[in-house]
Amino acid sequence: MNLLSPEEIAPVQADLNRTLAALDAMLLGRPALHRLVLAGILARGHILLEGLPGLGKTALVKALSEILALDSKRVQFTPDLMPTDILGAHMLETAADGSRAMVFKPGPVFCNLLLADEINRASPKTQSAMLETMQERAVTLMGVTRPLPDPFFVLASQNPIELEGTYPLPEAQTDRFLFKLPVDAPDADTLAAIITSRAHGTLPKPDFTLSRETLQRAFDTVARVVLPAAVAKWIGRLVAATHGREYVTYGASPRAAIALAEASRAVALLDGRPSVGFDDVRAVAFPVLNHRLLLDYRAKLDGVSAQKIIDDVLASVPVAV
Repeated sequence: MNLLSPEEIAPVQADLNRTLAALDAMLLGRPALHRLVLAGILARGHILLEGLPGLGKTALVKALSEILALDSKRVQFTPDLMPTDILGAHMLETAADGSRAMVFKPGPVFCNLLLADEINRASPKTQSAMLETMQERAVTLMGVTRPLPDPFFVLASQNPIELEGTYPLPEAQTDRFLFKLPVDAPDADTLAAIITSRAHGTLPKPDFTLSRETLQRAFDTVARVVLPAAVAKWIGRLVAATHGREYVTYGASPRAAIALAEASRAVALLDGRPSVGFDDVRAVAFPVLNHRLLLDYRAKLDGVSAQKIIDDVLASVPVAV
């Protein structure tokens, strides 16, 4: 594979910078979060946003869908939501000639960007309905597999599991999210800017939209960003080092290594570079790994967080052996 030239990178990076600027203008005070969300999209991954209600998680996904001009749907996850409410169902229909047949009615998952709002308020049965859609990007019902539109992303929001009425997502599902990103409360200056420039909290319309062709060109360019052998080996050692550590019951899966590689490519492109560096991996290590480490009970008692484990892994695994 030939290294990307500056002439190939420059127009793509310019479009991505305009995308970030439009997102920053619509939603104030979180440029670092927006950059990671866009990197996740470029890596063609699903993203889990975690935070208390009212912090703008849903608004972020809506703004992103407008800027990217993608077909988006929203599902509000509740305890009584059923799998068919997401995937679709077969319904008996009577034709004009009186004959009857089962006809498939697609659910909201048949879109480019699905907002799974408060995903951990649905029952485990409904949560598991998302497993195939997130991994195979397809829906299988009554023995028939139907592919989802391309591209397809799940951007889910969830409340902290300490809140009443939540069901923790199973490890098999959290592992399918490329990133888990915490959404914290905005600072005082950002709050002041919101209430003075956003009547009733209404978002302005984006001043820039990314065409489908431009987004596809960005996907193609990310795929051409080179992952040097030394960086790839370091990623492998990082993921392996999450296993067998104190406080860690289960370490990161092979999906984590794939996620680190793809997300690092996206971050490198956002910076205008044709190859991945070690700092790109460090930049995405926490959002990729924090939801893939299952800590034991002693971690909570001793105040050891996933952040500390990841920091220790990054510090203890040398970039070269």
